[in-house]
Amino acid sequence: MSFAKAYFDIGVFTNQREAQQQFWAERAGLPFDHTQKLGGGVLQHRYRADEAVLKLNDARDPLAEVGPGPIREILVASATVTAPLELSDADGNRVTLVPPGHENIHGLAARLIVSDPKRSLAFYRDAIGMTAVAQDRLHCGRGQLRLEAGDTGDAPEQPLAARGIRYLTFQVFDCDQAFASAVAAGATVAREPATLGSTARIAFVRDPDGTWIELSQRASVTGQPV
Repeated sequence: MSFAKAYFDIGVFTNQREAQQQFWAERAGLPFDHTQKLGGGVLQHRYRADEAVLKLNDARDPLAEVGPGPIREILVASATVTAPLELSDADGNRVTLVPPGHENIHGLAARLIVSDPKRSLAFYRDAIGMTAVAQDRLHCGRGQLRLEAGDTGDAPEQPLAARGIRYLTFQVFDCDQAFASAVAAGATVAREPATLGSTARIAFVRDPDGTWIELSQRASVTGQPV
């Protein structure tokens, strides 16, 4: 598939709006962009890291407590540090600030626990279209995904809306085409393509370990109406 920007975004769900907003703005140092209504009592507060977006989904209703999903860590390229600094956000999610360019990290990167690194490398290369740069790393332009072998537990059964780091978003030029291509290459269908007003057309698939992956055709990114 063809990416509409050289980064992926990362989605987090929380019931702790104020504490999380304070963490991402002040401790992680990401500039706030805007808030978007997603419906169902969810507001998405968007923070920028270069062209990548940290999507803080603030849920009105209590979220499910399902334990950590496969996305175990967010790495943030930050000019405020000269060496990696390990932190935890208000919900206990692991966040590490690194100097820009440290181990080729720019914007946002993610560490993903997978049951079979070879299988996951092939999935993200063939079904999603990322570029493999090592046996455990792939890039979407400048966005880096790190694979680490581990126990994914009940991740394939976890819902999207639960407390923690929940999904990755890849911006594409054609959501329907990207969705069909991913499914044909082995991705599991999670949510069929749907249009969100004039903002975006989105779909969700899941990887072999159940990680939620959003394919988003966002008008403000592609420069074309949905």
